[in-house]
Amino acid sequence: MSDGLLYEPKIADVHKPVAKKPSKGRTLTDIRSLARSHAGTAVDTLVGVMRSDEATPAARVSAANAILDRGCGKAAQPVENSEDGVLELIHRIERIIVHPQKPGVEES
Repeated sequence: MSDGLLYEPKIADVHKPVAKKPSKGRTLTDIRSLARSHAGTAVDTLVGVMRSDEATPAARVSAANAILDRGCGKAAQPVENSEDGVLELIHRIERIIVHPQKPGVEES
C-alpha cells in the first residue's frame, strides 16, 4: 500500500494522545470558604446600595432584604391547608409513597 511515500508510518508509530488527568473540581467546602472570604465586601456593597440616593428604590429594598435575610434569617413560610387542599394532597402522596401496596388505607 505504497503511495509514493518514502516511509509509511505503522499504527504503533502514530502518536496517541495521552488522556490528561482530570483536574480536581472545587468541593462545596472550597466554594463556601471562598464565598465567606468575600462576605465582608459583599455586605459592604449591599449597605452601600441600600444607602445610595442614586440607586433605584427597588435596588435599595432588595439590598436591605438581603442584609436582613443574612443577619436575621429568612422568615419561615407556614404551609396552610388552603381551600384547594394542598396539605391533603401532600398527605395522599405521602401515603402512596410510603404504603403503595395498601391503596386507600389511612394511617392511625
